[in-house]
Amino acid sequence: MRVTSSTTVEPFTTKDGSTIRELMHTPSQSLAEATVAPGQATERHYHARSEELYSFLEGGGELEIDGEVRAVVAGETILISPGAWHTFTGGSVGARFLCCCAPPYSDDDTFFS
Repeated sequence: MRVTSSTTVEPFTTKDGSTIRELMHTPSQSLAEATVAPGQATERHYHARSEELYSFLEGGGELEIDGEVRAVVAGETILISPGAWHTFTGGSVGARFLCCCAPPYSDDDTFFS
């Protein structure tokens, strides 16, 4: 059994500018806890291979996927399909959310315009 704790995993900044703690990474998927500060925006990007799920735990903000913009709040889960351009901007209190990627997150699968 593999077990990790968000309290012991060191955070790092991804290519899009979000701060994450990768909680689990297997050959099939990855799970990370991401934080975005109030008003901070990730750089607009897409993943060619990975499908992503964002599940908002605290706060919220504005998520744009392929030109569609929507306010998101804690309790909501959003699907981001492979190849979909997206960016997230933290709201007034920022946001904390889980990000599940299948196949797992890789800097090599993150593309910018």
